[in-house]
Amino acid sequence: MTPAEGHGPADLPREATTTPGRDDALTLVVAGHDDAAKWSVPIGVRTASEWAWRAIVIAAALIGAIKLLTMLSEIVIPVIVALLLAALLAPIFKRLRAVMPSGAAAGLTVLGTLTILIGLLTFVGSQFIDQFDDIKTQVGEGYDQIRTWIMDTFRINATVLDEWVEKARQQGASALSDAGPKAAAAGVTAGHAIAGFFIAMFTLFFFLHDGARIWAWVVRLFPGAARGKVHSSGIVAWGQLSAFTRATVLVAAADAIGIGLVAAVLGVPFASGVAILVFFGAFIPVIGAAISGAVPVLLALVALGPVKALIMLAGVIAVQQIESHLLQPLLLGRAVKVHPLSVILAIAAGVVLGGIVGALIAVPTVAVLNAVGHHLLDPPTPPTADSLLDAEGRHEAAEAREEVQQQKP
Repeated sequence: MTPAEGHGPADLPREATTTPGRDDALTLVVAGHDDAAKWSVPIGVRTASEWAWRAIVIAAALIGAIKLLTMLSEIVIPVIVALLLAALLAPIFKRLRAVMPSGAAAGLTVLGTLTILIGLLTFVGSQFIDQFDDIKTQVGEGYDQIRTWIMDTFRINATVLDEWVEKARQQGASALSDAGPKAAAAGVTAGHAIAGFFIAMFTLFFFLHDGARIWAWVVRLFPGAARGKVHSSGIVAWGQLSAFTRATVLVAAADAIGIGLVAAVLGVPFASGVAILVFFGAFIPVIGAAISGAVPVLLALVALGPVKALIMLAGVIAVQQIESHLLQPLLLGRAVKVHPLSVILAIAAGVVLGGIVGALIAVPTVAVLNAVGHHLLDPPTPPTADSLLDAEGRHEAAEAREEVQQQKP
């Protein structure tokens, strides 16, 4: 019969349609396929493993980058500080550049910044020297009042209290003696600080004078297809950084004026120095205000007694409440859209990696990364230069854009 009559090879069992030699091979292929199906990796596990090894590679790259930056911290930190100062001082530089050459405007801006910083430090030092004898006397009287109050309130023997004070003094002296070698091991010496300061000022001059050309050079380091995204990300980052620095200065000034006035009214010694300390401490969000605000309270406690110390504490809390509920939402709310937990973790990481300076630059770094990340990962509604920069920022962005377009290969 023919295959069309229903008795062809297509209707026969597999064994009847193969030769003995091919039958063994087919059996091995079928068996191998069954074993592969039995031992195949599920798609979920395979996907997870691919994500895992990519995450490991990314983490290794990040750790390597952080390690390199830590090794070069004496250069990296001054450059970042100069970048923050450039974002803060850019409006002043632009107004000066309108009436004089760019180099002269940048130099005058840097010299003015140095003058202000040196003037503040000189003022604090002179005030401390002039008030040192009064502070010493007030601290001695305050200590006696606190000592008497503790003995009367808690019924503690004078000998026992003196032993506790002596132990605390010895522990403090030991901690200070250990701080020197630790600071030297971490590279935190006077020489490094001075060198970093001058590196920051030198870098600040060129950021102001040649900022557009420097940014155009950075953009040209990337492939042509990526330069548009890199340039727009730079505009977003600069707008975020400028808004953060200006808002932070206003908040810090409000804190310093408020707490300084309360300290002056109560007669807390070294009130002017306290105000300046609060001003610089406010640049570290969350913890900076708390630490700097504790200083006038302690001074009031040892110099004026517990009653005025409580009044000083109430004044510090009132100023900080006004800051946190009015000034920060109004000024920093639009500038830094980062969750408070992220802020605290960023400050902790900054302290571990860079000490006090690391804490200062941690929050603006996270704010910039957050803004740039949203800009790159949210394509449906990408922020534009006009919505992120003010009129001065738009002018600078246009200059940078022209530099990039003119110098493209």
